[in-house]
Amino acid sequence: MSSDYEYSDDDGDYYDEDELMDQDDQVANHSADSAPSEEEMDIDAFDLPTKGKQKSYHIESTTLSKHDLERAMDENIEYIAGIFGIEPEVASILLRHFEWNKEKLTEKYVDNPTGINAEAGVSAKPNPPRSTTSGSSRSTRRTTPASSRSKKSLSVEGPFVCPICFDDTQTRTLALACSHKFCTECWTAYATNKIRSEGEFKTTCMAEECTLVATDSFIQSVLATDLPTFDRFKELLARHFVSCNRKLKFCPYPECAQTVSCPAAASKFALTTIIPIVNCGDEKHKFCFACPIEDDHRPLICSVSKLWTQKCRDDSETANWIKSNTKECSKCQSTIEKDGGCNHMTCKKCKYEFCWVCMGPWSEHGTAWYSCNRFDEKESVEARDAQSKSRASLERYLHYYNRWANHEQSAKLSMDLYAKTEKKMEEMQLTSALTWIEVQFMKKAVDEVFRCRMTLKWTYAMAYYLQKGNEKELFEDNQRDLEKAVEDLSELLEQPIDTETIGALRQKVTDKTVYVQKRNEIVLEDSAQGYLEGRWKWNTPVEGFD
Repeated sequence: MSSDYEYSDDDGDYYDEDELMDQDDQVANHSADSAPSEEEMDIDAFDLPTKGKQKSYHIESTTLSKHDLERAMDENIEYIAGIFGIEPEVASILLRHFEWNKEKLTEKYVDNPTGINAEAGVSAKPNPPRSTTSGSSRSTRRTTPASSRSKKSLSVEGPFVCPICFDDTQTRTLALACSHKFCTECWTAYATNKIRSEGEFKTTCMAEECTLVATDSFIQSVLATDLPTFDRFKELLARHFVSCNRKLKFCPYPECAQTVSCPAAASKFALTTIIPIVNCGDEKHKFCFACPIEDDHRPLICSVSKLWTQKCRDDSETANWIKSNTKECSKCQSTIEKDGGCNHMTCKKCKYEFCWVCMGPWSEHGTAWYSCNRFDEKESVEARDAQSKSRASLERYLHYYNRWANHEQSAKLSMDLYAKTEKKMEEMQLTSALTWIEVQFMKKAVDEVFRCRMTLKWTYAMAYYLQKGNEKELFEDNQRDLEKAVEDLSELLEQPIDTETIGALRQKVTDKTVYVQKRNEIVLEDSAQGYLEGRWKWNTPVEGFD
């Protein structure tokens, strides 16, 4: 697993992923099992065409534009309208009420169409029986005059008084099928507030206790002079459609209007065996389809990634302070905080004198054979009490957390390296016979370093939760080989440019870039195969695992 690979650069196309796909990958001596079928994952919509053989960690997805999304919504609306013989706008309101669940809507509507129409706001709910006694309800007394005024204004000449603003000079009015008239200005202000301030796409009649929902065409007429607000209304509809469909997700990157379809991630069962890292068509917009973590957190599945990020939020600052400011007495294991500059410590509990730096007996300091500056590799001993167990757990956590955080920081610095790399590329072009295309090997190398840093970052989170055993040891062997390769490539990129050795540097960086990519693929492929084969065992309860 640790032997180097030889690559040629005769054609300048050293980074061809199709060629790499065809190479024989010996992935930690494990064979691949087939992934769960689409039937097992209950996939019935937004299915993708079957492509050629892919890596086990590659998850199929497709990108939908705003137009594609609107077309998908229209297809659902036309389907319901065709089945029940109703207007598309009515079908749209019904689908939104049932969160775009066609099957549930069909089942309920067939049994009780009148009740469902009233419940969804397609038709007005029947008025409750009115009491003829003097103790009639307050709501009846308030709604009856309003209803009467609305009907009277349709047949009797005279000025119209808007029930909302009480303006009797208004000449333009609007009303839903319930005939509750209001002035156009009040309708516009009401709809705008609903959409802009409340983020609501469902606009009901303004009359008290009237639940009739305005159709899209009505909202469009109300907002005829405010097209940005109507666009916002359509955006809210699209977001509701996506939020109701487990196979769809908006790209989380700001200003990106693309939607991603990933049927494989729609099943909770599937998320125990796959990590649905997708992109919206833009390679830089890479994110996890199934969880809020926007990073590429392969090779760690979503449920365990959530455990780790939550633990880091809860423990990292406290753990860092405890690690930095306290130690345990070597004799009685009492926790001690250093409050002075002297390293000669005396435990207040057992009066044991020791060195704060090395934790050794203070009496031995100054002797010829004692060396406080040397690190003594000691075997871990079984914790003698709850306090020492806690510290042992803390030491273990900090081991993985510090390396996780280090690779995260290194990945950020790799991004800063782009500017330096571009200057080096310009220098190479000016001082050698290489063209601008030929010096792109430097940028590709930085890209690969960043990707591998992200992988290494999450391998430490995964290693923290893996049970001890041969599988974890093999995983850490692959982790070590990738880490060494990444550090070697990073060192090459940091070297100053020597005009006499540009050709040799190009060959080294090219070979090492492909080798690093290969090591990264081995880590990701072996991890993915491990999930499919059920090889990974966790040392903590994980959702979806026994």
